[in-house]
Order: sequence, then structure tokens, then C-alpha cells
Amino acid sequence: MKSVIFASLIASAAAFAPAKQAVTSTSLAAFEDELGAQNPLGFFDPLGLVDSGDQEQFDRLRYVEIKHGRICMLAFLGQMITRNGIHLSGPIDNAGDQFDSFPNGWAAISGPDAIPQEGLFQIVAFVAALELGVMKSVEGTGNEFVGDFRNGSLDFGWDNFDEETKLSKRAIELNNGRAAMMGILGLMVHEQLGGTLPVVGAM
Repeated sequence: MKSVIFASLIASAAAFAPAKQAVTSTSLAAFEDELGAQNPLGFFDPLGLVDSGDQEQFDRLRYVEIKHGRICMLAFLGQMITRNGIHLSGPIDNAGDQFDSFPNGWAAISGPDAIPQEGLFQIVAFVAALELGVMKSVEGTGNEFVGDFRNGSLDFGWDNFDEETKLSKRAIELNNGRAAMMGILGLMVHEQLGGTLPVVGAM
């Protein structure tokens, strides 16, 4: 009887074991060695966005991923700084309102004490100017990879790194950007739920 139960348990466990499947995806073959395809997931495209194996499409999505990651790293850092009581000094407008007189997070743009609409317009206009005129890759300026915005004017010692160090630093940025996207999303959700979070404090 015990052997029958043991055999049935083994059979049940085997049913949930991942089956080996032949890799036939063109996208996997094309991009499995790309930067960002790291353990434990490897190349991860559950929605099949690059199933076509089109390099141009992959580069476009990587460009967007890098840029969103950079934005989210700044957003997460901004949340951490302002929620710990660190704000710019001086007035934010001609009426004399101070930077720290406005709430943090979503409340700064949607609550009763939110930044005036004119101020939000200036912020959006500034971001648009950066997006259209500064934060872009200019052809013919020696940029090495998708998301390289040096454009022949910024370097910070990048050209002194060997190829292995460059790949390592790019992978670190990519992973930090991915983490920041999840982090800022988590902060926004928790702000709507209320309560407090360690380090961040009251939401």
C-alpha cells in the first residue's frame, strides 16, 4: 500500500515538473544574448513583442525601456528625498509660496494643496523641451549603443573603460531602471492605499 501511495506522489510531482521544449522562437535565437538577458529569467518576452526577430523593433523597445528606467530612477529618488523633508529652499512662485509648502507625491499635483496649474504647465513644458531637444541620440556623434545620449559632448570617462566594464555598467543601469520602475509603481499604489512604509514614511 505504501509503495502505491509513494508511486502516486512521484507521478503527481512529475506532472508539475517543467517539460523540456525545443526552442523554435526566432526572437529567442536573435536576442537571447542581448544585454539584459540575465539569470534567472534569461531572455524574457512573455508578450511576444519581438517574436518577429526584427532588430530595429528590439532597439526601439530597448530605447524606451532605458529612458523609462532613467525617468523612474529620478522619480524614485525624488520621492525618497522629499518624503524625508529635503526640499529646495526659497519661493516656488511670485506669491512667496515655499517649495516645502506643497505636499509630496500625487498630492502635489492632484490634491487641494496642489501646485497651481500654471506651475504644472511649466514643469511639463520643461520636460517636453528636454525630451525633444536634449535627451535624444544624435546620429553621427559617435554614440555607441541604444540610449547613448552623450552626443559627442558628454563623456565622464566612458571612453577610458574597457568593453567588459562598459557592458557591466550598462547592465547595472538597465537593472536599476527596471527596479526603479517597479519601485515607483509600488510607491504610487501605496500612496493611494495609505499607511506608512519603512524609510519612505507616511504616504
